[in-house]
Amino acid sequence: EFADYRDYTLGDDLRQLDWNILARLERLFVKLYIEEEDVTVSLLIDASASMAAGRPPKLLFAKRAAAALGYIALASEDRVVVSALAGRTSRRMAALRGSGRLFRLLANLSAIEPAPGPTDLLTATRHALAGLTGRGIVVLCSDLFDPAADRVVRDLAATGAEVIVLHVLAPDELEPDLAGDLRLVDAETGEGVDVTVDLPVLDGYKRRLAAWRDELAAVAARRRVSYVPLASDIPIAELVFAELRRRRILG
Repeated sequence: EFADYRDYTLGDDLRQLDWNILARLERLFVKLYIEEEDVTVSLLIDASASMAAGRPPKLLFAKRAAAALGYIALASEDRVVVSALAGRTSRRMAALRGSGRLFRLLANLSAIEPAPGPTDLLTATRHALAGLTGRGIVVLCSDLFDPAADRVVRDLAATGAEVIVLHVLAPDELEPDLAGDLRLVDAETGEGVDVTVDLPVLDGYKRRLAAWRDELAAVAARRRVSYVPLASDIPIAELVFAELRRRRILG
């Protein structure tokens, strides 16, 4: 897009000379342009079985958050790519551009379902990142229930993109309403563990949960990743217009 003129200096690209001005004024001027870079917004949705948990389900929240952020990107004429992370791979959907593609974005997100069996979040994320090209923004929405969650954050940062991690947990994961003798079953592996839940156990759980989130926040801060801890019951309007603006992720 044309912006201005400046005097020609030795070494300038002769293809940028304005020959009409040369003919009229007998002086050499170079045309200056503003180049708009394509920005790709990559929305990585954790579709592991654990994301089906919660009221509302974490995966539902992730899809709603991705829809809101994707709409903002499409309205800005940025390219939007959705990838569902499941198993050891990712399913990348066709890139979309322009506000007229909103309904296709919503359809793509709606089609994402929790995958049965275990998910290797690190491997699936790496598979998705292998397809990234050029300048862009990467948004991961996940519960980060993976032993290598910190490495996921580091790998995202290593892309050089602007990275946003929406760490979503269900309200009953943040404040469990449990008591007595229980058998807890892993949603992905099916393995169970017998526990006796009382107040000291709940207090210990909350301390470990807070420490885990603080550790992930520290890893993200060291690598300039925007880390946003969330509950799946936060209204999307509050996420977009309050939480993300407060953290200066959205202008």
